[in-house]
Amino acid sequence: MLPLSIVSSPTPSAASRLSDGSRHSDGPLPFPRNPSVSDFEIERPTKFSPAQPKRPLTRRLQSDYDNEHALRASVSRLIAAKARPFTVSGRIPMDPSALILFFRSKSGITHSLDFPIDVDIDTPPALDVLIAACRPHQVVEFDTYSDRESLFYPPNLPLTATLEIANHPILEAVRNMLFPNLPVGHYLITTRDKLEVVVCGGRTPLQPSSLRNDGRVATIQVTLPVRFRGGGLVIRDAEGREEKYYGRGGKAGDMEWTAFLAECEYEVEPVQRGCRISISYGVHLKTFGPTVDPLITPSEKFLDFLTPVLNMSRGRKIAFYLTQEYTVNPSEVLADSLVPHLKGNDSLLYHAIKIFKLAPELHWSAGGYIWPIDRTVECGNEAESSPSGARMTFGGYGSSRRTAGRAFSGYGDSDEEEAEIMRAEADSLRFRVEESGAIPLAEAEIFVLSDWSPGPMSKEKVPFVSNGELEKLLVNVLLVTYVP
Repeated sequence: MLPLSIVSSPTPSAASRLSDGSRHSDGPLPFPRNPSVSDFEIERPTKFSPAQPKRPLTRRLQSDYDNEHALRASVSRLIAAKARPFTVSGRIPMDPSALILFFRSKSGITHSLDFPIDVDIDTPPALDVLIAACRPHQVVEFDTYSDRESLFYPPNLPLTATLEIANHPILEAVRNMLFPNLPVGHYLITTRDKLEVVVCGGRTPLQPSSLRNDGRVATIQVTLPVRFRGGGLVIRDAEGREEKYYGRGGKAGDMEWTAFLAECEYEVEPVQRGCRISISYGVHLKTFGPTVDPLITPSEKFLDFLTPVLNMSRGRKIAFYLTQEYTVNPSEVLADSLVPHLKGNDSLLYHAIKIFKLAPELHWSAGGYIWPIDRTVECGNEAESSPSGARMTFGGYGSSRRTAGRAFSGYGDSDEEEAEIMRAEADSLRFRVEESGAIPLAEAEIFVLSDWSPGPMSKEKVPFVSNGELEKLLVNVLLVTYVP
């Protein structure tokens, strides 16, 4: 018998009514009963279900190990693919009927090709002319030609399309995916490469990266809206990883574009039906910094002003102070790393010097000292490196010891004490600067060119601790070059 526990007792009248109702089962209860609510709290024993047969422990452990090993391997492949993407694809939201391709055949006649195209329904005459003007790709493996290989339009014949990829954020997508660490001041531009045609039954043989040695950093391929089947674009990177893209095959709606790094190779699988046409673009890196072909060019007037200065400085190392603020910490970055970030008159002077085939460099400079191009500004520890325990001052920052000497000296020798403190501070800082690798400008044989009245100069700040207080050393940037 199960134990019963009474939670509450009914009143006597309720008990009598309950007793009466129990004697006469055919009579109704004097009050309604809710079958979902019980007057008693019942404690029931725990029921045990029959034991289920269990797998052997060794088999279960082996299965769990295999599952975990497979999961880890899958995660490793995913992380590796995420860490080093070498290709990216997307779609151009453009109405295919708005695309027109203009080209000139060998006979000198200009043709226009309208899209979209379905060669199984109707082949435009202009497409036949285009294919007839193309030349086959060279098969690298066998050094021969084949009628069933892919074709490309001769680069010496005029070709243009109403598609302008600069009107779409394709380059931004390429930059974000393939070049996420590109510094500020570096930009991607495109130049049209070639138009490729793969007819039914044809394929594009392997195209190694050595065939695209024009200094590009990536390649973009846009599949034009011509219906086809098959013809997958296979891309492999230098490590052998592979990606495949199939294109839209001329369907109504978007056009697919695919970008991959310059070191990748690619091929197009056999086209089973229709015709595959694509336009490729070379992606090149441009910058305001030290490149062969920068984005800006100084005016002839400015170059005329610079020419006599260089002529009268032959055989010297000359330097100019930069004037813009770049908000960097010279103790953490090299001065030459500012080249891609140069702006205003600093960028103008830098590129003007580059036009004269000179090699400008950026150096940190302070207090008549200059740091080598490969050194940052370090002030060291005053207690260990300084020959005197005096507190330092530099670049206009004062000393509390100097103030204290002026405030508490009552014997008329405050000027001498202040001068002594300043000399000690200057010697201490000079010692620490020299310990960090800086050398005097005179010793470096650098001639600084400046106006009669020095104008504004770049002033970056290096924090350091002196006598338990935080101070900042003001550091300038020098543009140095040797004029042979």
